[in-house]
Amino acid sequence: MTSRRLTALVLRHDPEIGLGNFAATLEAHGYDVVTVDTPTADVPALDALEPDLVVVLGGEEAAYEPERYPYLADEMALLRERIDAEAPVLGVCLGAQLLAQTMGGRAHRGDGKEVGWLTVEPTEAGADSPVRHFAGVPTVQWHGDTFELPEGVERLAGSARYANQAFGRGDWLLAVQFHPEVDERIHEAWVEAWGDELPRYGLDREQMRAAQAAAGPRAAEASAAMLGEYLEGLAARRAAASLLPVE
Repeated sequence: MTSRRLTALVLRHDPEIGLGNFAATLEAHGYDVVTVDTPTADVPALDALEPDLVVVLGGEEAAYEPERYPYLADEMALLRERIDAEAPVLGVCLGAQLLAQTMGGRAHRGDGKEVGWLTVEPTEAGADSPVRHFAGVPTVQWHGDTFELPEGVERLAGSARYANQAFGRGDWLLAVQFHPEVDERIHEAWVEAWGDELPRYGLDREQMRAAQAAAGPRAAEASAAMLGEYLEGLAARRAAASLLPVE
């Protein structure tokens, strides 16, 4: 915990793809949230290094199509500045793809959509990371794009379909392809909006709702534990930096 309020800048691409159950964990760890809707915001005017944390959420955009979505190029410029400064950043789904692309990896269309309440498997490195809390815990997947890992990161988790489900660098950068932020409200909005495509993946709206009722509470606990451990690591990092001698 911290004695001063911190700021988390949230880059949002769709009002229905929001912070969800991340919000309560950020609040509990002393963060005030500032949400920016990047499709309509002046992203270049944002101070990349002012926030204590930047959270990049999901969206239907493709990270590899900045010509079609010019604000994604602006976001990647902001992320580049934070990465160069090793300033904390957390990416989810599209956010993870943007981070991979910014860091020299390659986001691209996958070989098919991964949709449903599915599990990810932490790697050996992931077992020592905040992602470990999702070992054996079903979580929401709803994506068709994926990414190749950039150099200098650790692969933290994979799934049966996609090897790259999470990666990190040091204690300050964490990126996940899956959706630990999804709460009951977000889940219902997605099922309503995009439920017509579910039969392609052997699912329907009622099956997804039943899965949410069964797995949602455990996933929410894993989400709070994962994000909480990540934020505690950032707090320890700030504390250590405060003890460094001033040159």
